[in-house]
Amino acid sequence: MKLTPLLSSLAVALSLVLAASAQTSAPAFPTKLIKIVVPNAAGGAADLTARTVAQKLAQSLGQSVVIENKPSAGGVIAGDLVAKAEPDGHTLLLVSSGSAVSAALFKALPFDTERDFAPVSTLATFDLAIVVSETGRFKTLAELLTYGRANPGKLNIGTPNIGTTQNLAAELFKISAGIDAQVVPFNGTPPVIAALRGGSLDAAVDILGPLMPQISSHGLRPLAVLGDKRALQLPDVPSARESGGSLTGFNVSSWNGLAVPAKTPKDVIARLNREVQAALALPDVKKSLFDLNLVAHGSSPEQLRELLAFEIRRWSDVIIRAKIQKQ
Repeated sequence: MKLTPLLSSLAVALSLVLAASAQTSAPAFPTKLIKIVVPNAAGGAADLTARTVAQKLAQSLGQSVVIENKPSAGGVIAGDLVAKAEPDGHTLLLVSSGSAVSAALFKALPFDTERDFAPVSTLATFDLAIVVSETGRFKTLAELLTYGRANPGKLNIGTPNIGTTQNLAAELFKISAGIDAQVVPFNGTPPVIAALRGGSLDAAVDILGPLMPQISSHGLRPLAVLGDKRALQLPDVPSARESGGSLTGFNVSSWNGLAVPAKTPKDVIARLNREVQAALALPDVKKSLFDLNLVAHGSSPEQLRELLAFEIRRWSDVIIRAKIQKQ
């Protein structure tokens, strides 16, 4: 009976030693500067989203978080850098709908977009819209569709470069709506707007953000947004799916998120996910993104994995159906 207190004390001491040992053996995170590699130039939506979230992550994680811009065709340089980085959570990649397009469009990449990265969370979504000149003949999406169906091959729709999300979204819109229209790629958004306002284009599909100044000044008229619901910035503009018929299930939007090298420990990914979700829930982050025509939108790692896989399948199918040559 006299040994019971002693045994109890020894048991408590042993449990404390084991707990301390477990804590010591578990890798600490973070232990150094964190880097987010962005496959786009500084100043764009992807870059500004990453910088907005990085500022909050630095505060919550207690480590500096820097942005490293590595623009290149298909995001090859950025993706390759992160795929080969130490899988410890200190190097992240900004992934996006463009990452899915690249996986579908390029014959070969130095990495596998689905196998070589572990998703962390989505960051934001941003709308695409179909627009016309304010002085053009189409006032509604119904009018454009009626004309397109009655005049095969005569309707032309401008987009930025071939193989971009906007370009493939226009191809998918054409296929889904059942119209024989010409999708005309331009070298970026400014020449698309110029051609549209100059009368050489009937309509255009692009990300809503760069179009908003022209919409606000009544140079362009938005006929519809292409996502599953109306854009917060344009509550009076219908979604394409509201037109019904073959467009009832139409839903295309752009998005971005974060991923890490594939072998990053699950507990590190879980920590990063929690901190990203907390950052996106902050009112000032939501406002900063809204001012960029983005909507803060987090997810679980698995939800981002499913989104990326779905988008790769979808754009692969569109590329085949539109007869776009792989690069």
